[in-house]
Amino acid sequence: MSRVGKNPVIIPESVRCTLAGNLLTVIGKFGELTVSLVDELLVEHKNQQILVSPKKKDRKSLSLWGTYRSLIANAVSDVDQGYVKRLEINGVGYRAALKGNDLSMQLGYSHDVVVPIPEGITVVCEKPTLLTITGFNRQQTGEFAAKVRSFRLPEPYKGKGIKYANEHIVRKEGKKK
Repeated sequence: MSRVGKNPVIIPESVRCTLAGNLLTVIGKFGELTVSLVDELLVEHKNQQILVSPKKKDRKSLSLWGTYRSLIANAVSDVDQGYVKRLEINGVGYRAALKGNDLSMQLGYSHDVVVPIPEGITVVCEKPTLLTITGFNRQQTGEFAAKVRSFRLPEPYKGKGIKYANEHIVRKEGKKK
């Protein structure tokens, strides 16, 4: 049994939810997200809450129960508060800057790495080595942050590269004489 799925999703006053068939539309101050639901679950919207429950007690329904409750809760919180990923750039000469609608990074290659910023995502360079990526779609924001990080993954010997702000890189000891 899912412990996550049993909890109702509380909808804030600033968010509107509409349930039409197998589509849940969530509208908030940051934008609009839709969650397509599966037939194995029963989703009810009443009293500023969304309740998710399985139709049958089979393995597939129970495994989807908590997952879809989390997807709905994430959609509600994202359109109300937004989603933020912070990246740190470590390394001598490594830096990032915004140029129009592009993110330009110097990462030790012979050329600058230029990444176009997708629509719906905001990137702020607080310092040349600190990026804040904000958006109202958790999946799209996380994908863009992972794409930026993939240009120079953090390496364990000197700690150079792009890492998430809350990520801890396990350092390795170098060669011994």
